[in-house]
Amino acid sequence: MKSLILVRHAKSSWGDFSLPDFDRPLNDRGKNDAPMMARRLKDMDVRPDALVSSPARRARKTAQAFAEVLHLSKDQLILEEDLYLASPETFHQVVSGLKDDFNTIAVFSHNPGISDYANQLGVANIDEMPTCGIFAVKAPVNHWSEFRDAKKEFWFFDYPKNVHPGK
Repeated sequence: MKSLILVRHAKSSWGDFSLPDFDRPLNDRGKNDAPMMARRLKDMDVRPDALVSSPARRARKTAQAFAEVLHLSKDQLILEEDLYLASPETFHQVVSGLKDDFNTIAVFSHNPGISDYANQLGVANIDEMPTCGIFAVKAPVNHWSEFRDAKKEFWFFDYPKNVHPGK
């Protein structure tokens, strides 16, 4: 079984228009939401084998916050240049190329590609993945190269403004 967790980067800052898009930092809300959403994964006993992230600052910082909360090592955070503003086809290619010893992977990237890719997985339709939203699926395969064509099963969808009972 392979499990794929898609995470849109946390809320980023538009405060400095001189910065290139690639270098935009997280804003205060994003800095709070990323560890909060990582704790939700931890509370569900979900611990990815690796985090694969766009190298853009806002995605990388989101992934680093998840790594810290989930007690993952620096070696478990993989930066993948192709995930910066990736198309759904690029997501397919990146996922197909993952190491098979990783059974659960979290991928951090950007809209609109991450929402489009989530919708192409064929288990649910989401209008737009919210910032720091998490969309997860599972597939009964042993190799990531088989993931694209496999029948997927919806696992969960969560986002910062989703109200959790008792929280």
